[in-house]
Amino acid sequence: MATFSGKRILITGGTSGIGLAGARKLAEAGAQVILTGRNLQKLEECRRLLPGSVRLIQNDSADPETGKQLLEAIRGDGGLDGLWLNAGYADIAPVDQVDSTFFDRMMNANVRGPVLQLAALSGELKPGASVVVTSSTSTYEGAAMASVYAATKGALVSLCRCWASALAGRGVRVNTLIPGAIATPFRDFMSEDVRSNFEAEVVGRTALQRIGTPDEAAAVALFLLSDESSYVTGAQYVVDGGLTMV
Repeated sequence: MATFSGKRILITGGTSGIGLAGARKLAEAGAQVILTGRNLQKLEECRRLLPGSVRLIQNDSADPETGKQLLEAIRGDGGLDGLWLNAGYADIAPVDQVDSTFFDRMMNANVRGPVLQLAALSGELKPGASVVVTSSTSTYEGAAMASVYAATKGALVSLCRCWASALAGRGVRVNTLIPGAIATPFRDFMSEDVRSNFEAEVVGRTALQRIGTPDEAAAVALFLLSDESSYVTGAQYVVDGGLTMV
């Protein structure tokens, strides 16, 4: 595994799943990790799960002040070697049941949040820093009930390509992590029956015939955050066991 000794990495939305797995791996590799989460109880659980050197910040990606709050929390501490914009959530609805509240809430958390966070924190990125943004294979799957969620994750893919161009002059790289079905609490909003049926259907379409683990997705994020990916920018790294393979 790449060394992150002396590197300072901020992960948004890292209190569970892929983000938490990545925070643990980064801390083990010597990074100074800053982890954000919306839920105070989950942050306290992370305090028990992660090394004491990991810094925890309560921050809601849907808050219009999310970027300013993060900048105030870290400014003056030496800049960032890596920024992993991972915060977001999923929900589903038939197309005829999508209303403005449903739409705005998900767009605010999944799209506006990362935009404002990068806008505020871009000045803290050191030359040669790496930005990773978590999207989803939902962008490409065409799932009937996931139109708004898929749109938010598709927007991130487009944003990352623009950000890669905008920050290239400073040597800052921007890449997209695109997980498929990963064993995380991300689908806990579904009932147990719906979730089981969904996962069985996805596994049936996945070449490797299984759900992925958070560690498997986090390992790819760490590659993108590391100096080993120094010539990679504007790229999309799919971690889906062959789900979207064509």
